[in-house]
Amino acid sequence: MSEKFEIFNLDLKAGSTLKIKGKVSSDAENFAINLGKSTNELGLHFNPRFNESTIVCNSKCANCWQSEYRDSHLPFSRGSEVKFIISFLGDKFRVKLPDGHEVEFPNRHNYDKISYLSVKGGFKVISFKQD
Repeated sequence: MSEKFEIFNLDLKAGSTLKIKGKVSSDAENFAINLGKSTNELGLHFNPRFNESTIVCNSKCANCWQSEYRDSHLPFSRGSEVKFIISFLGDKFRVKLPDGHEVEFPNRHNYDKISYLSVKGGFKVISFKQD
């Protein structure tokens, strides 16, 4: 089952943190957490892929994907309940995984504010907090 959670007026500034807790569906192939200005302008596309046992990060500009970054550290599985802590640090994004491992991805578009968030695919959001 494919879930979708979207916010269009997030107002996330540099130095802010998002905590997203949810449940990975038992049949998930992947899911994505997206941060940016819109669906076509993404500063961070965080995409765990269970069928590849990897996490793919990317950005999107004018609806065109850019070069992928891959991290083979995937410390959670289908059917698990997990929490991600996403920090917007101005020049980069940092995603803290459930086991404490951190994935960093550059702010390629030099966004000073993030207004769009979506969570799509095999992940059901249980709680969401902005600090």
